[in-house]
Amino acid sequence: MQAELEAGSGGIFDVYKDGNRVYSKHETGRFPEHEEALGLLK
Repeated sequence: MQAELEAGSGGIFDVYKDGNRVYSKHETGRFPEHEEALGLLK
C-alpha cells in the first residue's frame, strides 16, 4: 500500500491510497478525523 497527501490550493485536501482518492475535503466540506483517515488507509 502506498499513501500520499497531495497538496492543493484554496483549501483542497485530498487523501490518496494506491493512486486512488479515498477522501476529499472539497466533497465533504471538512477535514477527516484522525481515526477516520487511518481507517480509509487500511
